[in-house]
Amino acid sequence: MPMMCAVSFSRRGRLYYADPGPHNPRVGDRVLVPTDDGPEVATCVWAPQWVSEDVGGLPVLVGLAGDEDLRRNDASRRRRAQARVAARRLVREHGLPMKVIGVDVVLETNAITIFFTAENRVDFRSLVRDLNRTLAARVQLRQLSARDSAKLQGGIGSCGRDLCCSTFLTDFEPVSVRMAKDQNLSLNPMRISGACGRLMCCLRYEHPLYEEFTAAVPAVGAAVSIPAGDGRVVGHDVPRQQLTVALDDGSRHSCSRADVCGSRKAYEAAHGSPNAGSQVASGNPAEPDDQARPDNQARPDDEMDLGGQDPSARRRRSRRRPEQ
Repeated sequence: MPMMCAVSFSRRGRLYYADPGPHNPRVGDRVLVPTDDGPEVATCVWAPQWVSEDVGGLPVLVGLAGDEDLRRNDASRRRRAQARVAARRLVREHGLPMKVIGVDVVLETNAITIFFTAENRVDFRSLVRDLNRTLAARVQLRQLSARDSAKLQGGIGSCGRDLCCSTFLTDFEPVSVRMAKDQNLSLNPMRISGACGRLMCCLRYEHPLYEEFTAAVPAVGAAVSIPAGDGRVVGHDVPRQQLTVALDDGSRHSCSRADVCGSRKAYEAAHGSPNAGSQVASGNPAEPDDQARPDNQARPDDEMDLGGQDPSARRRRSRRRPEQ
């Protein structure tokens, strides 16, 4: 059974999981985490614990940070602050339409990477020359998208919690307005946009539940029969797993999906009708048309035995989204 701990490179930043190895850091201890640019100082925010699942590929902690490592980390922090101030000052002097978001410094190679955002492509060749001369280092500029900018800066979302992209999301999955429509959300851009100005990533979290519910229950406008009477579906309430039915007498009634899709209907939809093999099991003779038709002649699609189901219903079912 392996052990795992969580570290963070910045205060209230994203958590990174690591293998403690032979070390046993406590919460708040400064540890060394291997990165592409060498060991970096991070803070342990989750003490090593045994995990039941076999997780592999985690970086192994180099060890606890010593005095020399902490001094190097402080020097890197001061260097980043110096580069950020110089970059913003030179951007204003050059009058470039860009915004400096963050700075990354590698002291061993004297390399500085400056991250920025801009609406369009920016010619920053003269800016790079001035930065190289001012900072006496090899400077690179990298443009970020709106989502990557929010992920790097962090912030508070409309839910009152830290942004998902800056805490636990690793990849940005595509989000569309269709997801907001399927969840009956307001299409006001101010309500469905995140801190980055794009559609909120959390619109994708519950969307599979809405797809499953919509595929399992009658559509809006379909005629249904519930214990309270006959009527038509006028609305879906996915969080409560309920439907709103307008009865023929003019009243409205909210019922669970089980009242509309009874247990027998759900079983037949999942396993097929129990009458599919009744003739074979009972030993009844085949239909006269089957005896008269030659064996090598295929039966038309509208006459084939579909297990007691209407052929059009089977064709409608075949067009549904395949199970994932």
